[in-house]
Amino acid sequence: MTLYPELPVLPDPLHPAIVHFPVVLSVLVPVVAAGALWAIKLGSRPLRAWGVTTAVAAALAASAWLAVETGEQQEDRVGDMIGETRVEQHASAGETLLFTSAGVLVVIALGLMPGTAGRVARYAGAVGTLTLVASAYQVGHSGGELVYKYNAGAAYASDSTGAGGGLPVDATADSLGAPAGGMKGEQGERGERGERGEKGERGER
Repeated sequence: MTLYPELPVLPDPLHPAIVHFPVVLSVLVPVVAAGALWAIKLGSRPLRAWGVTTAVAAALAASAWLAVETGEQQEDRVGDMIGETRVEQHASAGETLLFTSAGVLVVIALGLMPGTAGRVARYAGAVGTLTLVASAYQVGHSGGELVYKYNAGAAYASDSTGAGGGLPVDATADSLGAPAGGMKGEQGERGERGERGEKGERGER
């Protein structure tokens, strides 16, 4: 019985798992903004309806920042394998999405104000969300090329076959030409020969 529950293990590297969030949210924000504007037109309270849009935009900006930070941690390792220029292009696209999402978030947040100023900010923010889709496309396209065209994931392939992470004992024996469980087989044969010898000696006596 364990006293403490096992904590979930974070993916390593973390960047490939994080980068999907800003890409998906970039496509989701325009849809949420359009729905909020429609709801406000039908009579919903602007603060409540547009508050959802603001929350999603804030989640986008936060995930974009986290994606850039985790990407910088892996930049040198991947760059050594496939070239720094390709990695820098992807990093630049990620930073563009980060700055764009932060700017759009400011405009969207202004839409929470009452009156004409808030209404103008809401429509401006809704239009601005379309730029997020273009930025997210550049991030996804450049990242996809790194993985599927230039095989960036090979930079971490050695981790799964490093020290202590090799094949099982039986599999290692197979790779060396010996049958699985070969050591057990040899010991069994020796035991059988010994038993036969003892029986033969007893019979002669």
